[in-house]
Amino acid sequence: MSASTEQMKQHLAVSAIGSDRTGMVHELTRVISECGGNITESRMVVLGAEFAMLLLVAGNWHALAKLETELKRLAESGSLSVHMKRTETRPARTDMLPYSIDVVSLDQGGIVSGLSGFFASRGIDIAEVSTRSYPAAHTGAPMFSVQMIVNVPSRIPVAHLREEFMDYCDALNLDAILEPVKS
Repeated sequence: MSASTEQMKQHLAVSAIGSDRTGMVHELTRVISECGGNITESRMVVLGAEFAMLLLVAGNWHALAKLETELKRLAESGSLSVHMKRTETRPARTDMLPYSIDVVSLDQGGIVSGLSGFFASRGIDIAEVSTRSYPAAHTGAPMFSVQMIVNVPSRIPVAHLREEFMDYCDALNLDAILEPVKS
């Protein structure tokens, strides 16, 4: 792709949620495709009885303007709640190192809030978070797991961060792993 083509490409962040039903993903992605948009990133998941989608759509100005109109029409039909925002691609973060966090514990309130506070207080960006509640295999005890990707500034000594993180998790009885993201 030439530099001028890349410069003409614009981006639209789309969030959509609706009652979980067969064909919902196709309904939204068909509209994006028919308008000339291209999905560059997406996350989709069932949350309770709802299906939620987060998408980054790329296209030229005309395609995204048409897509905004069609998505508003789709939302007005009542089948989906849709929110859109024009955005730009994020520049590469060469001053950050990605780390993966895995935490498992008995389900208790405030785990995600506590973890996000731990990282925010140290100037560490959270790039992704995924959580899940489930019953323990043999006992049925309520369990909670968190997977995160964080971007650690290269100025932060990782050995010291790992020690602080493990102390934090031990104090809350969280079983945790902090390791570099494997590409």
